[in-house]
Amino acid sequence: MELNPSVLEILKKRGIETEEEITEFLSDKPQKTYDPFLLHDMEAGVDLILSTIENEGRICIYGDYDTDGVTSVALLRDVLKELGAKVSYYIPSRFDEGYGLNNSALDKIKEAGTDLVVTVDCGCTSVNEVEHAKEIGLDILITDHHSIRNEIPDCLIIDPQHPDCRYPFKFLAGVGVAFKLAQALVETAGLSKTILTRNLDLVGIGTIGDIVPLIDENRTLAKYGLRALNITERIGLKALIEKTGLKPGEINSRRVSFVIVPHINAAGRMDDATLAARLMQTKESEKAEEMAEKLLECNTRRRSTQEELVEKSEEILRDEWIREPDRKFIFIKLEEAHEGVIGIVAGRLKERYKLPSIIVTSIEDGYYKGTGRSPDGINLFKLLDGHSDLFVRFGGHAAACGFTIEEKKIPELIDVLKKETEALYNQNEEVFKQKAVAEVHVGADDVSFDFVRQQEKLEPFGKNNPRPLVEVNLISANPSRMGQEGQYLRVDGKLENQQNIRCLDFKNADNTESKIKEYYSDTNNTSPLKVIGYIESQEWNGREYIQMNIEDIYY
Repeated sequence: MELNPSVLEILKKRGIETEEEITEFLSDKPQKTYDPFLLHDMEAGVDLILSTIENEGRICIYGDYDTDGVTSVALLRDVLKELGAKVSYYIPSRFDEGYGLNNSALDKIKEAGTDLVVTVDCGCTSVNEVEHAKEIGLDILITDHHSIRNEIPDCLIIDPQHPDCRYPFKFLAGVGVAFKLAQALVETAGLSKTILTRNLDLVGIGTIGDIVPLIDENRTLAKYGLRALNITERIGLKALIEKTGLKPGEINSRRVSFVIVPHINAAGRMDDATLAARLMQTKESEKAEEMAEKLLECNTRRRSTQEELVEKSEEILRDEWIREPDRKFIFIKLEEAHEGVIGIVAGRLKERYKLPSIIVTSIEDGYYKGTGRSPDGINLFKLLDGHSDLFVRFGGHAAACGFTIEEKKIPELIDVLKKETEALYNQNEEVFKQKAVAEVHVGADDVSFDFVRQQEKLEPFGKNNPRPLVEVNLISANPSRMGQEGQYLRVDGKLENQQNIRCLDFKNADNTESKIKEYYSDTNNTSPLKVIGYIESQEWNGREYIQMNIEDIYY
């Protein structure tokens, strides 16, 4: 295929330049993957699992309540069952137990007769909990992908972020690490690789859902995962796909991110994550239908609760801005807010204001649970990790964190946020002024279905490989309102070659409309309007047309 010059420029800006790199990046069968035994403690971890199975010991997989954790649990349980293991799983309650290992859960797991606990997507900071596990006679193997802090649990740890790990790629999702463990187990035990290929649908969902960089090995896993997902025979996934209105063969990274993942996450946010884990594993169609329907109900409740909290947060924020208009962060205290959605609300505020955003809510007398989200360029985990003495529990990564804190320490936390964000602003104020920046200017003749098709070859999109943000010139622009409350903007425009194009703004309708009207109020303007956004194709009544979703507009 002869690539459009704009597509080649996008690839170049993403570090894909040589013919070999471009071929690998665009290939339907990418080869970028690494030997699982390069992961620290992999060989010892495999030996521990296989010896436990050989001695007829019981294994419990301990997961997390998000999509990454749920898919990891389902994948590893399937592989361990093939190895003949006596295997169970445990996913803690977001509300009663919180993230990661906890001693009470470990006690229950031990009382159930478990000999070995294998964590997925959690555990790398659980120093005290690992000591407790050992004291009560549990062997423990941690598989995780999160950042490891100064103190490291005293047990086997398979985590590409481990300081002693020499694995070539550091950014696997939790399900990616679980998959590498599965590869090592299958290879060592001499099992058929079909055990691995039948679980690639889970690997794709978990990798895309955890917002890890979709480059290098993650791109390989996501590509094969999407292919597997589109032809999946997994009864639970087929039921969920059907009920959410998706069509096999048309599922891409956006549909995973915005349809499948929210429904899986909704179980842990609004109910019990084991519901989603059971859906991933069920062999019975009737049960799959029932559980998929429950996930839809959970997600509907999640959306409703989320919108209420966003509205309430915006009200609080307006007062905060009046008192401190120059604050470089958002901190909102919501009493008795639903813990399952405050992370999404923090994410919405982060997206809208491009500032690190933290929401805390009361969980018991004198204690609050907090969750934070941060825009690119601001490492929220690093920013707060130096003050971990403030927290009862604390964890996360560059873009997100979670913690439990005593109420009396909240003022000190706010002071820390002020100090740290001010210092960061003084070092580099540009990270607080993030604007839409196009990767490439696309000429009028290149705004075509061919460009859209070639752009789709860059899939799967996600972190470090986003949908291409491009710029086009409009020589005319006629704005009109749309949506039930006129909250969106439609701009019918013409390109320089007189081609019609429809542009839609779902984020900043007021601002975009005022810019267009201001521009045309000056009749001497002859330069085109420059629109930055995403070009895609749409279909209506059997007719396909080009559409642009607006991120910014200027002249």
